[in-house]
Amino acid sequence: MDRKIKVVQFGTGKMAVYTMRYAIEHGCEIVGAIDVNPNIIGKDIGEIMNTSNYGVTVTSLDNASEMLTTVKPDICIVTTMSLLNDVYDSLMLCAKLGINAITTCEEAFFSWNSNPKTTEAIDIIAKRTGCTITGSGYQDIYWGELISAIAASTNKITKIKGSSSYNVEDYGIALAQAHGAGYTLEEFEQKVAANDNIPNEERQKLIDNGDYAPSYMWNVNGWLASKLGLTVKSQVQKCVPQTHSEDINSSTLGMVVKAGNATGMSAVVTTETIEGITIESECIGKVYAPTDFDKNEWTVYGEPDTTIVVNRPKTVELTCATVVNRIPDVLNSQPGFITTEKMDELKYRVKPLNEYVK
Repeated sequence: MDRKIKVVQFGTGKMAVYTMRYAIEHGCEIVGAIDVNPNIIGKDIGEIMNTSNYGVTVTSLDNASEMLTTVKPDICIVTTMSLLNDVYDSLMLCAKLGINAITTCEEAFFSWNSNPKTTEAIDIIAKRTGCTITGSGYQDIYWGELISAIAASTNKITKIKGSSSYNVEDYGIALAQAHGAGYTLEEFEQKVAANDNIPNEERQKLIDNGDYAPSYMWNVNGWLASKLGLTVKSQVQKCVPQTHSEDINSSTLGMVVKAGNATGMSAVVTTETIEGITIESECIGKVYAPTDFDKNEWTVYGEPDTTIVVNRPKTVELTCATVVNRIPDVLNSQPGFITTEKMDELKYRVKPLNEYVK
C-alpha cells in the first residue's frame, strides 16, 4: 500500500490510549474515534492519549455509520467489551460497510466454538462486502503462537497445560464485572459459576443459541486445537471465585472488595481431542493484592517436556502492540470472520505498516 493505513478507534478507554499511539508510531493515520461516553464525545484524541491535539474528535456511537462512511478507514480497532454479543453491533456495522476490523474482544479470538451462530452471521456479511473481521491481543502470542511454536519443537505431545494471571484493574469495568469481581460468593455462584454447573447437553444448547458466556481459555483451547490440527472430542469449563483475606480497593469498580468476597475468578478449561492430546488451560483474573503480579506459564508434556514461564508481562501494552502488529495480516487476509491461526505468523514490524500490505 503506497499510503498510510487509515484507522478508526472504536472505544476510547484504557486500551485505546495504547492502540492509537502504537498505530500512529507505526505509520498509521487515525481518522476517527467512536465512544458512547458523553464525557468523551467531542474530545480530541490527543487529549485521550495525553498528547497535543491530533485534529480528530471522538464521535458518538449514534453517528458512527455516517462518520465511517465519510472517512472510509481501512480498518477499525475495537477495544470495548469481552463477549462477542457485546461487540456484535460494532463488528456487524464494520462488516456491513465493508470495513476491516480487529478487536480485543477475548471471545472473538475463536468464537466459532462458543457462539457459532453470531460468528457465522458476521462472517456471511463480511464475505459479501469483502472485509475481514478478527480477534487478537495478548492471547494471540502468549496463549497461542508461543505454545504452537513449542509444540513444533516437540517429538510427541500427550498434554498441553497452561496458566495465566492478570489484574482486572488494567482492563476496565466490563472485564472486571465479567470476572465476578466485587460479588459476594453467593452472587458469584449465581451470576458466574452457575453458567458451567450444567450438563454438557445444556451447555451445547446455550452455545448453539449464542447464549453461552465462555471464559477466555474456552476460545484459546479452540484456537490451539485448530492451529495444531487437532479434532475436539469434548470440552468443559469450571469457574472458581478468587478471594483475599483483607479488603482490597478497586479503582476500576469504584468500590472496596470486602475480605472474603470475590476479587475475580479462576476458569479452568479442559479439552479432550480425538488424537489423544489433552489441552488444559487456566486463566486467573482478579483485583490484585499488593503482592500479586502477572504470570504466564505453559508446559507441553511429551518427548521432551518443555515449560516456559513469563513473569510480570505488561499485558495491556502487549495486547495493544499485538493488535497493531496484526493490522497488515488482517488487510492481507481473505474476507470473512477469519481467526488468527489461519493468518501468517505474527511479526514485529520495523517499517510503516502500509509497507506490509500487499
